[in-house]
This record gives sequence, structure tokens and C-alpha cells, in this order.
Amino acid sequence: MGARAHGRVLEVAVGTGRSLPYYPRGTMLVGIDLSPEMLAIARARADGAGIPAELREGDAEALPFGNGEFDTVVCALALCSIPRPGRALSEMARVVRPGGSVVLVDHTRSDRALVYAGQWVIERFTIPLQGEHLTRRHRGEVEAAGLKVVEHERLRSGAVERIRATKLTG
Repeated sequence: MGARAHGRVLEVAVGTGRSLPYYPRGTMLVGIDLSPEMLAIARARADGAGIPAELREGDAEALPFGNGEFDTVVCALALCSIPRPGRALSEMARVVRPGGSVVLVDHTRSDRALVYAGQWVIERFTIPLQGEHLTRRHRGEVEAAGLKVVEHERLRSGAVERIRATKLTG
């Protein structure tokens, strides 16, 4: 995902910052997360690796940025636990500049019956305990947010989905 990021980059739900070392040199990184505890770990990780990054508290459903502030918006394995992923995607579309990219990777409902059955069983525990959904499908929400899907790939027996979408100009 980092290879697809350039310019001023926002990572939504940056968590503990495990992804920070994978961004190309020269990117201007901004990360948001709801958890101050996770952000503290991310700050320590960034400082220890010499990675300049602005890390602050923020809600994916109400991003604290102006329209078109970022060249790339990244969200990895977080839409599955955001209560209103469509709202979060609309916010990502709002803060990315026209022609910019939104890069996503997340759990998705597998088309393989046995894998889906396992996901369904696991969700009986993950949804009430952690709010984590394994069978949501986000492509339609990405398009509904006004983004055009330019890359789409299913991995891990179809249980993981990678999407790169662009904000249309004009």
C-alpha cells in the first residue's frame, strides 16, 4: 500500500504505526486514530525509526481536515471496525484532492462458501466483542462516495480486498 502513496498522505486509523516504515521517502505523513494509547505507540515507533509523521486523534467518520488536503488517503484493515464505513469513505473522498488516490485493504466476504461460513461463525464473536466485521463489501461504498475504482484485487481466498480508487477531477 505504501508504494501506491505519494505526496501528502493521510493514513486513517493509523493504530500503532506499523505501516509507517513502508511509505516512500519524501511523503509527508499524517496519521489519525481514535485511540491516544495507540497513537503514543505510533509516535514512539516513528521517532525510533526517524520517520517524520504528524500523528493526532481523529475520527474516520468526521476527518478534521479541509477539502482536498491530501494526495493520497490510506486505510488498512480498519473499515471492518468503523461503525459507518460509508460515512468514513465519504470523508476520505472529501479530503483527497481531485486526481488523488484512496488506497484500501480490508476484510471482505469471501465468494468461497467454506471460507464465508468460517467468517460468518467468527463474526458471531468479533462483532459483539470488538465491532469487527469480516464480511462487509466496500467496493459499492467506495463508488457511492464518488470515487472511481482503478485497481481491485481479492486475496486470501477472497477474504481480503485491496482497492485503489481515484477522485475524479471536475
